[in-house]
Amino acid sequence: MIESFKGKIAPQIWNREAPKKFDSRLHRRTYIKLVSIHQARSLQDIALTPGTNLEALKGDRKGQYSIRINSQWRICFTWEDGKAREVEVVDYH
Repeated sequence: MIESFKGKIAPQIWNREAPKKFDSRLHRRTYIKLVSIHQARSLQDIALTPGTNLEALKGDRKGQYSIRINSQWRICFTWEDGKAREVEVVDYH
């Protein structure tokens, strides 16, 4: 379950608003990934979802996880007590 967002893009997409940087295809793909995070009861649920490529992050983002939207964009978040927190959409390049 998503408990909180970070940044502007993730909540806009969650609320079905259109960020300027996203075409309709990227918007839809991101929304579907957010729904899968929201429905997950564990990190394993996310890891088993095809195409997510769940990764534990390192360095400045230690303690966070990411899933791929495409080659450029990621959804990053922390996971505690069965909830995703500080969910953000990040341009990884």
